[in-house]
Order: sequence, then C-alpha cells, then structure tokens
Amino acid sequence: MSALQTQPVSFQGSRLARWVLKLLGWRLEFVGLPKRQGIAVIYPHTSNWDFPIGLLAKWAMGFPAHFWGKASLFKLPLIGSWMRWVGGIPIDRSSSRGVVGQMVHVFEEQKQQNELLWLGLTPEGTRSLTPGWRSGFYQLATGAQVPLALVKLDWGKRCLSMVDFYELTGRVEEDYAHMASVFEGVKGFHEHQMAPIVPWSPSPTGSMLPPGAPKN
Repeated sequence: MSALQTQPVSFQGSRLARWVLKLLGWRLEFVGLPKRQGIAVIYPHTSNWDFPIGLLAKWAMGFPAHFWGKASLFKLPLIGSWMRWVGGIPIDRSSSRGVVGQMVHVFEEQKQQNELLWLGLTPEGTRSLTPGWRSGFYQLATGAQVPLALVKLDWGKRCLSMVDFYELTGRVEEDYAHMASVFEGVKGFHEHQMAPIVPWSPSPTGSMLPPGAPKN
C-alpha cells in the first residue's frame, strides 16, 4: 500500500469560482499535488450536476485537470474549442494503441518534458448504476506509472475533497480495499446509483472480469 503524503505542486485558484461554490453551499479540501503527472479518480458520479460542480472546483483550486473525449467531438465548430478550453484531450478510439495506450504515450511525453498533466476520470463510466468500476483508470495508472488522487464528490457534506493520494501496488484486491476505505461514507447526488468499489469490466455475456483479464 503506497499512500502519498507530500504535495509540493500548488496553484492559485479563482476567487470568483470559490465564491460561487460557497454560495451553492459547497466547500473544498485541497492542499496541492504530490507529482506533476497523475490521475484524479472522481467518485461518485451519479448526476449531470456533478460536472458543473467539478468544473467550478477545478477553477477554484486552479487545478489544470484534463479529461479525454472522442476525437470526432473536437472537430465540431464551437464544441471542439469549448472542450479544449475546459481541458479536453482528443482520443482516437480506432487507434491500434487503444485509448489506454494512447494516454500512456501522452503521459510518457509529458514526463520527459517535465510538463504538468493530471487526467480526471470517473471510474463508473456512467451516471447509471453499474456492478463496479471500469478498469481503464487502473490500467492507465499502472501503465503510465502515475499516482492517483482519490477525489470525493460528496453531496451529503457538499464537499469536494482532493487530499487523498495513492500509488497502485498492482495487487488488485488490496488496492480496491484501500480505495473503498477512503471513499467510505461519501454520498452521491443519487445514492442508489453509486457503484460498489470493486473491479468490473463489461463483457458480451454481462459477466464481471478483473482488470486486465482476457475477454473471449
């Protein structure tokens, strides 16, 4: 188990965004980042309202988080420009490298240049209830060898907390148990749609597969 404690990378956030969040009854917990590259795992994601709250929090913290999206969306007038402005990174789903492979390559480039890159992901992959977390974030973090920020989007306390950092060990059960302990007690906008914090990959038969398991 590799919990990270130090946060040497800090930012200057927007006072206006902090004021709007406070007006909406939200507070932030953020003390900086442990490294210049990593993945922010945001949980739970159960409502369309999660995005505007998350975007306001990003501006309030001054945290330059990115997210991936279909490359075709970035080619659309206005929409593509807006997606880049809010931190979108175009991903070609038809690439032979695959989505994870493309992002591992991007992380490797940013590491070589010592550039800042934190990617925000919702491991549930959808607002609807799923049997668990999709494995993409796990494969990406281990492939790129970057830490996780375990971001609590807690509608119960109206608090977005980004103070828990973790380096995956590759021991899946141990890693998921740690993440489940960090997120214990967090409530989504729709509590009944919160996925359990267990590994899950959709298969043609609807069965559950662990991260990295072969699909028939």
